[in-house]
Amino acid sequence: MSTATATLSPPSVTPPTYHRIVSDTLVVPADPLQSIPVGLLACQRDPLLRELATTAVSCRLSQSAAVPSNGREGKKKKAAAAPTAPLLEVVLHDTVIFPEGGGQPSDVGVLTSADRELWDVVEAKRHGGHAVHYVRLKADQNTEDALRLFAPGALVSVSMGEPGYKRRLDHMCMHTSQHLLSAVLEHQLKVDTLAWSLTVHPAPCYVDLSRALTADEIAYVQAEANRLVFEGRSVHVEVEELNPGVKVKSGPSVGIPDDYTGGVKRTVVIDGVDRNPCCGTHLPSIHNLQLFLLPHAETLARATGAAVRLSFLAGPRLLDHLAATHTLLTGTAGIMSCGAPQVPERVQQVVDERKRAAKRVDDLEAELAGAIARELLVASTGTGERVLRRHRTDDAPNALGFLSAISSAYVSRAAAEGEGDAAPYLVVLSSSPSAQTATSTTVVLVFGSDDKRVKEVGDELKAKLNIKGGGKGPRWSGKFTGVWKDGREGTTVATILEALKL
Repeated sequence: MSTATATLSPPSVTPPTYHRIVSDTLVVPADPLQSIPVGLLACQRDPLLRELATTAVSCRLSQSAAVPSNGREGKKKKAAAAPTAPLLEVVLHDTVIFPEGGGQPSDVGVLTSADRELWDVVEAKRHGGHAVHYVRLKADQNTEDALRLFAPGALVSVSMGEPGYKRRLDHMCMHTSQHLLSAVLEHQLKVDTLAWSLTVHPAPCYVDLSRALTADEIAYVQAEANRLVFEGRSVHVEVEELNPGVKVKSGPSVGIPDDYTGGVKRTVVIDGVDRNPCCGTHLPSIHNLQLFLLPHAETLARATGAAVRLSFLAGPRLLDHLAATHTLLTGTAGIMSCGAPQVPERVQQVVDERKRAAKRVDDLEAELAGAIARELLVASTGTGERVLRRHRTDDAPNALGFLSAISSAYVSRAAAEGEGDAAPYLVVLSSSPSAQTATSTTVVLVFGSDDKRVKEVGDELKAKLNIKGGGKGPRWSGKFTGVWKDGREGTTVATILEALKL
C-alpha cells in the first residue's frame, strides 16, 4: 500500500515589496555586458522567479575538470572521482541560479543558447562579487561551439527547471526556518546560534547552540516559532551599499566574506521577529513553514565551542520526513503483527527475548566447550604426552571465542586432574564455516603448557600454511584465508605436531 504524500503550496508570485533598495545611490546595473553583482541578482530580488532571458558577459574553459572547492567540506568527506567532460565558467548579466552563500548550497539549472541548445549548470559559485555558472558539457557538445554561443552579448535563457526549483524551494524553506529558529532562541531564551548547516535532503538541518536546552525549552521554542508561522509573518530584503569600513556580522555565520567585492549589503527581515544580514534566498512569507524540532539534542565536543546541536525540519523536507517515518512505523507494525502504538512494547519484548536466548546459547556453548575439553583429555590419557588437534565446522559469529572457551576448560581440567603434576600438553584447535570459498576465514588456536613449544607451532603454521597471527605465552591464534580441507591443511598441522612432539 503506497503512502500519500502531502505537498505545500508556496506563493507563486513574489510581492513587489519583497526587495527594497534603501540606498538612494544604489541601482541594479542595466548594461547587458556588465554582470549584476551578487546581492542584486534576480534570484535574490525575486526568489520565486524560475527563468530569465539575459545575456552572456564572459565564457571560458575551466582550468579544472571539477568545480573548485569552497574549502568548507569536512575532512572525512572523500573526494569524488574527477569528471572527464569539459567544464565551462559562464558569467551572465543576471541569473535565477543562486551561487552558494550564507550557508545555502548552490542551485542547479539549465542555460539555453540562441540555437535552443540546452546546457547543464551543475553548480554556481561567487567569485569576488560575481556569479559564475559551471556548465558541464554533454558528450555531443564541444568547447568551440560553447565559447561561440556564450560570447559577450549573446542572448541566453537561464532556468532552474523543475528539479532545480524543487531543490531551491527546499533550500529556501530550511534557510528561512533557520532564521526564524535562531531569532526565537536569541530573543526568547538568550541562546546564541554559533553555526548552522543546510544538510543534503532529506536529512534534518541543524543549529549549533551556546548551551543545552531542556525538553520544556525545546517545546517552547517550537510552539513560539509555529505561532509566528501561523500568523503568516512576511519576509522582505533590504539592500544598501556596503560600507567597506564597517565589519558586518550575522548570527550563525561569520558575516560578509572578506573576498566579497559586490559592494552590496543585504538584510533579511522577518516582520517583527528578526533582522539578519544574509545573501541567501528566502521565501516572502513564513506561512506554511511549520517547524519541527527533533527533541533529542546532540551534545558536542567542547573543542567546537558549542554545547549542543539541535536538529530541525520544515517545509517539504518535514513532509518527506513524516511520510518516511510513517512508512517505517507501519512496516515495523506489520512485521510485529501489532498496531503502530504497540510497536515500542513489542520491540522491547523481542529485545528481551533475544537477550534470554543469547544467555541460553552462552550457557550451552560453555557446557559444550567443557564436554569437548573432557573428550580431548580422555583421548590423551595414558600416552604420557598430550599432543592433540581438533577441527570443527562452526558458523558461529565468534568461532575463536568458542575455541578459547574449549582451551580454558581444558587447562582447568588438566590442572585439576594432574594435582600439580600434570603431563605436558600441546593442543591445536581450528574452526571453519560450513560453506567455504576462496575468501572464507578459518580460525586457529594453539595452546599448551610450554610457551616455547606454542611459539614454535605458531611459527610453523605461519610458514607452511600462511596463517596470519601471533600470540604471547601459552596461547597463539591466527586466521587462515581460503578453503580449509582436513586432508590437506589438517594433514600439514598433524605433520607439524608430529615433528614437535614433547
